[in-house]
Amino acid sequence: MRHFFRIALRVLILTAVFLASTLTAMRFAIHGREVAVPKLDGMSTGQAERTTNNNGLLIEVENRFFSSTVPEGRVISQLPPAGEKVRRGTRVRVALSLGAQKMLIPNVVGQSQRAAELNIARRGLELGTVAVATLPGYPAEQVLAQSPPASAEGIASPKVNLLVSAPDPNAELYITPDFVGHTLDEASRAIAESPMRFGKVTTVKNGGRMGAHAPTSPQMAKTASPGKSPLIVKQNPPAGDKVPAGSMISFEVVR
Repeated sequence: MRHFFRIALRVLILTAVFLASTLTAMRFAIHGREVAVPKLDGMSTGQAERTTNNNGLLIEVENRFFSSTVPEGRVISQLPPAGEKVRRGTRVRVALSLGAQKMLIPNVVGQSQRAAELNIARRGLELGTVAVATLPGYPAEQVLAQSPPASAEGIASPKVNLLVSAPDPNAELYITPDFVGHTLDEASRAIAESPMRFGKVTTVKNGGRMGAHAPTSPQMAKTASPGKSPLIVKQNPPAGDKVPAGSMISFEVVR
């Protein structure tokens, strides 16, 4: 019996030693796969990528901001921060500098959402958050407010956030007339007697083609001659669209 207990005790001791060794080996293995995140602030994207790769890490550009102190294309901030221990293969998210603000923030309040988005994109800016609010008396998808405001200076992000009017579910809808092929004076008089509003007018070069709505009668063709009211070649929204009262109709004309 005593011999049996000695054997059992040895087995237990060996088992404990084995478990302790295994745990120690696992701990060393886990810590061996950990690395300290290098400091990337101020580095170019190429330098930051090489540094992270050399440490077994990956890099991801998550955002871009204006900065009057950090040159364009350099790292402004990083996450995880420098010095933190992470596993190999971890992605380090960085924000890059756009340099000092050079872009002028356009005024898009009062424009349609689509026109505002195009205006923002033309300036090299990004569309940020678009919030929607229901306000009586405003046409659907009209920009009510923007952030940052027009001509703002010292902004941090190149994104412009918009507050846009939502369609009023109780609003009466009107069918947009077809103004293409008519003069701007004719459209102006018709809109003045309608629940719609006169919008932006853009003059385009007369390339000789006006599509299916080209004027065919001598009287209509005469209106496109010099000194006469410009001839409408395109309208937005197009004819036949259903729009709420107060909606603006914009035109492209030739002289």
